Amino acid sequence: MKIRVAFQGERGAFSEQAARQLMGSRIEVIPCESFEKTFGSVVRGRAKVCIVPVENTLAGSIHKNLDLLLKHRFKIVGETNLRIEHHLVALRGTSWREIDRIISHPVALEQCQKFLRRHPHIKSEVAYDTAGSVKMIVEHGWHNTAAIAGPWAAQRFRCGILRKNIEDHHENYTRFWLLQKGSSKRRSIKGFPWSQRAGNKTSIVFSTKNVPGALFKCLSVFALRDIDLTRIESRPVIGRPFEYFFYVDFLGSITEERCQNALRHLGEVTDFLRVLGCYPRG
Repeated sequence: MKIRVAFQGERGAFSEQAARQLMGSRIEVIPCESFEKTFGSVVRGRAKVCIVPVENTLAGSIHKNLDLLLKHRFKIVGETNLRIEHHLVALRGTSWREIDRIISHPVALEQCQKFLRRHPHIKSEVAYDTAGSVKMIVEHGWHNTAAIAGPWAAQRFRCGILRKNIEDHHENYTRFWLLQKGSSKRRSIKGFPWSQRAGNKTSIVFSTKNVPGALFKCLSVFALRDIDLTRIESRPVIGRPFEYFFYVDFLGSITEERCQNALRHLGEVTDFLRVLGCYPRG
C-alpha cells in the first residue's frame, strides 16, 4: 500500500523530489497550492504525511512552515537534505535566441541573480512555483518564455533544458521535514528504510520570560551536558509584543538520559516547551 504524501507545488517540484529521495517510489503524491493547504491535507486525512521545506542554505528559514508546524501540533518524523539545481527550462524546439522572459518562484529568481544580470535584455517575472512555471509555459505554448526549475520539472512536462545549473552558488541545499499528526512515537509509517532507524536528532520549541540572562539559562542546559546544538532561531509570539518562540535542533535522542535531563531542566526555566520530533538525521 502506498503512503499518501502532500507537498506544496506542482508535480515535478523540489518538494516532490525530496519526498521521493526520503521515501522512495512507493508513495502517492498530492500536490497542493499553498503550505496551508499542504498541512490541511493531513488534517483532513487526505494525506498521511506532508513534506515541507524548512531551511535553505542560501535563503534561510521558511518561517511560514515553522508557524504552521506549531499551530497544527504535527510531529517531525523524518528529514532529508536536497541539492537544489536550477536549470533554464523551455518548450522543446525553443532556441536560446527566442527567450525574452524568464519566470519562476521568487526564491529561485533570487538565487540566479548572476545569470539574470548577464542577460539584462531578458525580463524576469515572479510565478507561484518552479514546476508551476514550467506547467504555465506548456499550457500557454510560450516559445519566448523559459522557467527556472529543477530537472524533474523538465522531465515531468517533457520540456528541454537550455542552460544547466544557473544558480549563483552550487552549494545550495534545502532541508525538508516529513510531518504527521499525533505522536512521533507511533510506528505508523512502516516499510521504509529511514523509518527503521532510531532518532538521533531532536527539534524543540520553547519560550521564556524577557528577563536578563533568560536565554543563557535555557541554552546552558545543553552546554552542561555536551549536547551539540545545530540550529537556533526565534519567531515572535503573536499577542505578546517583543517575546519570542525559540526553535532549537540538537543532536541526540529523547531516549538518552542526558537529553531527558536537559529537557527536564529546560522545562524548569521556560514558560512553554514542546518537543517537535525526534527523528533520524538527514
